[in-house]
Amino acid sequence: MTPFGLKLREIRRKRGLTQAVMARNLGISVAYLSQLENGHKGQPSAVMVDQICALFGLIWDDAEALKELARQSRTRVVIDTTELGPEATRAANLMAQVLPRVEEEEAEQMARFLAERQKLL
Repeated sequence: MTPFGLKLREIRRKRGLTQAVMARNLGISVAYLSQLENGHKGQPSAVMVDQICALFGLIWDDAEALKELARQSRTRVVIDTTELGPEATRAANLMAQVLPRVEEEEAEQMARFLAERQKLL
């Protein structure tokens, strides 16, 4: 499951909508909505996120938070290290090797660390 999919499911359930009703309101198939929620479809288009925000009446901070989760929900990520040093290349390769085997709690700690680091840049 992706961060976006998890939040989407949470919002949909809080609003008391079924996948069928939500999909119909968005003009998409139930299968596609299910794939978004379950992480089988990665990052949705910006237009789709805007439509979801409009459907739920999300504005300002709430809409931006959902958009950020969408940006963080690409399921296939490529890190180009050709312009970086050898240690950056090593770090990227280690991440690719280790991440599939870490527990969710460890992944959460790593994500928090990287998010804090990103704020400093």
